[in-house]
Formats: sequence, C-alpha cells, structure tokens
Amino acid sequence: MKLLLIAAAGGLLSLSACNDAQDRAEDQLENQAEASARQAGSTIAALGLKERQLLDADLIDTSGADLGDVEAVLRNAGGQVDRLIVEVDGPDPERYVEVPIEGLTTRAQGDDTDLVTTMTSADLGALPAATLPPA
Repeated sequence: MKLLLIAAAGGLLSLSACNDAQDRAEDQLENQAEASARQAGSTIAALGLKERQLLDADLIDTSGADLGDVEAVLRNAGGQVDRLIVEVDGPDPERYVEVPIEGLTTRAQGDDTDLVTTMTSADLGALPAATLPPA
C-alpha cells in the first residue's frame, strides 16, 4: 500500500511540474505578444487591424460560434503577419495551434472585432500543436 501511495505522489509531482512548465510557457507567450504589440503600436499588422486588435480578437466560425482566442501574432521572414497562435476553446489541457491568416476575414460587433474562419472546430483540432516559447 505504501508503495502505491509513493508512486501516486510521484505521479502527481510529475504532473505538477508539467503544469508549471506549461503555465510558464503560456506566460512567456503572453509577455512576448504584449511586447510585440507595444512595439508595433498603431501600425496595421494584417486584415486592416493593428497587432493589439488581432490579439484582442476571438476566432469564430461563419455562424459566429467561438472557436478560440488569438494569443500571438507570427510573422514570416519578410516581417509580414502570416499566422496566429490561437488557444482552441474546449480541450483540457489547453491547446494552441497556428492558424494561417490567409482566408480569415473580420467581423465587427460593437467595439469588438472578431476573426472569421471557414474552419470548423474539428479542423482546428486537426492542426498540429503550436510550439510555445521556452519558459
């Protein structure tokens, strides 16, 4: 019985360490995204939006259902925004994917602007996981 309890405690410590590393990576991603948005200022990044506006946007499907939250803006070698890191709604633990900017449109709703995709929740789930910055 003691051996079982020790093994269970070891498993919990290992899981806790993984969660701590994931939390640190998520914090690092958020810090980098905030710094990038501050640096970009009022410059239009993509889709007629500033980087701050992209970070504040939700990713929605064509019916308006929420699919996820934009967490970071990624640029190609030429400096143009070509994809976004999106935290997909629903899965636990949290899942992040890179969504190409191509094909996205905007939808204003009051003071908010959302990004509309023709992808479904299943399509997002099939995308490979985004690589988060090291913690």
